[in-house]
Amino acid sequence: MIALDASYSLDPQPTGVAVYSQRLLRGLAAAQPAQDFAWCYRGHRYLQAPPSQGNCRRRLLLDAGPLTLRAPQIFHGLNQRLPRRKRSPSVATFHDLFVLSAEYSTADFRQRFAEQARNAARQADLVIAVSQFTASQVEHHLGVPRSRIRVVPHGVDLADPPIGDQERLPVILHLGAIQKRKNLRMLVEAFSGVPEPWELHLAGGHGYGADEVLAAVEQSPVRARIRLPGYLSPDELGRAYRQASVFAFPSLDEGFGIPVLEAMAHGLPVLTSTRSALPEAAGGAAWLLDPDDTAAWTAALQQLCGDPHLRRQWQARGLARVADCGWPHAVAATWRVYAELLI
Repeated sequence: MIALDASYSLDPQPTGVAVYSQRLLRGLAAAQPAQDFAWCYRGHRYLQAPPSQGNCRRRLLLDAGPLTLRAPQIFHGLNQRLPRRKRSPSVATFHDLFVLSAEYSTADFRQRFAEQARNAARQADLVIAVSQFTASQVEHHLGVPRSRIRVVPHGVDLADPPIGDQERLPVILHLGAIQKRKNLRMLVEAFSGVPEPWELHLAGGHGYGADEVLAAVEQSPVRARIRLPGYLSPDELGRAYRQASVFAFPSLDEGFGIPVLEAMAHGLPVLTSTRSALPEAAGGAAWLLDPDDTAAWTAALQQLCGDPHLRRQWQARGLARVADCGWPHAVAATWRVYAELLI
């Protein structure tokens, strides 16, 4: 039996970690039908969890480990967190460590996250990092040797063939929490140089530093052309990707950057940051810009918005990039990590 912490898969407003958890849980169960899996949920999620079905059994996850009659062959913590007591070989996935490297969250959250991350790094027999950038952070901040780290990039749901330019709207889309780390104050300022009828849509819930971003929006000379639709459901998100014409993601720190791949899969030209894991996620298929250079972002947005041929060039690069980035690749690579411990 292989046990996984499925708690994050039940997030009522799923973002990156929740999507990863959902795709990995279902993908592993489908790809390995002869293997028994325990989907383990922490107390606050257990009663919301789906009942046992097929080769997947619902289990309660305590701080001492999963509540099972026998120790699992492997326990996999899907979000840089493991039980305090180790009963079996363990794997921990690390998505990012920006909480340790910069002040992008509250002091209380940083302290709690740091404690959980250090425990997971100490307990894990193998660490899955979602990018080479995150692998280097796990090594640097947590002292995990490279010999114990395996890089398994996030995947993407491959979309239907993208619609034509004539069906899209003059919209620049950003997806992600409204927070300091996403560098949205800069994006709002850069957008002020983009002419009508273009609009900027900042989709996502509110996070750390949201007040600063919202103040910048209210003070923008083009406030009437900036939309804040809030968190988008999966259906709403798909519609937003299909309607937009440009995707802008100027984040200061990402462990991977799933929205970059999602936008490419929907046929959007992507502008993103030169920092953290974003060049790695983009794979040469996005226009990379210094996230501190507002003038460069303004110029790039103006070029893309004014040149349909240029947008189609970046669209083609993005579609080629994501062709081999489906979630089944991440599932298969994760299983290969398990195989190292099952021998």
